[in-house]
Amino acid sequence: MPVKKVTSKASHPERAKPFGSEPQGRRRVEGSSLSIPVYSLAGKETGVLALPKEIFAAKVSKSLLAQAVRVYATNQKSLLASTKTRGEVEGSTAKIYRQKGTGRARHGAIRAPIFVGGGITFGPKPRKIRLDLPKKMKKAALFSALSVKAADKKVLGLSGLDKASGKTKEMAKLIEKLKAKSLLIVTGEKQDNVVRAIRNIPGADVLPVSLINAYEIVKHELLFVTKEAVEKLNKKEIEK
Repeated sequence: MPVKKVTSKASHPERAKPFGSEPQGRRRVEGSSLSIPVYSLAGKETGVLALPKEIFAAKVSKSLLAQAVRVYATNQKSLLASTKTRGEVEGSTAKIYRQKGTGRARHGAIRAPIFVGGGITFGPKPRKIRLDLPKKMKKAALFSALSVKAADKKVLGLSGLDKASGKTKEMAKLIEKLKAKSLLIVTGEKQDNVVRAIRNIPGADVLPVSLINAYEIVKHELLFVTKEAVEKLNKKEIEK
C-alpha cells in the first residue's frame, strides 16, 4: 500500500510567507515611478512629472492616518478658560456669623463656593494638552496621505513659481481654471512671492516640504507639488 506524503503547514508555499509581506491598503502601482501632469501659472499643461512610488504609492494605514490627524488637531487647541477659586474672588475673610446659637449651618467666609459670588470648585484653568507621535509614524502617516491623494488623482505638478509676480489675481486665475475649492502648494523652500499671492485666497495655502504633515494634505482637496519638492521628499528631508 503506497504511503501518502504529508506536507507540513510550515512548508506550504503560501503559508511560509512572513506576516505583513502582502501589500495592504490601496493597490500599488507597477514601475519605479508615477506620472502626473504639470501645469504652468497660466493653467496650461506643460509636461509630466515623475513621482516616486515609495512615497505616492505606499501602503495606506487608515488608522495611523486618523491618529496623526487627531494628534495634530489636538495640539492646535488653546484651552484658555479660567475660573476663580475662593482664594481669588473678592470678599471679606471675616467669619460671617458666630459658630453656634444661630440655628443655621456653620460657615467661615462669604467667599465659600456655596454662596453667590463665591469661588468655583474644580473649575477650568488654562492648560496645555500636547500629544506626541514618533517621527517614523509621522512620516508613515504623511506617505499614507500622499498615496491617498495620488490614488484619487488629486496630485498635480506646478512649474514657474520662481517667476510668480506675487499678485493674488495670478493665482486666482489658476484656481479658477482648475475649479478647485481648496488646494495646497508644496514647494522645496519657502517662497515669499507665492505666500504673498496665496494668503488672501480662501482655501488656498502654500507650505515648504519641511512643514507639511498628514493633516494639511487631508485638509485640502487638491495638492500641487513642484519638482524641487518631489526631490526633497524623495531624499526624505522631512523634519516634522
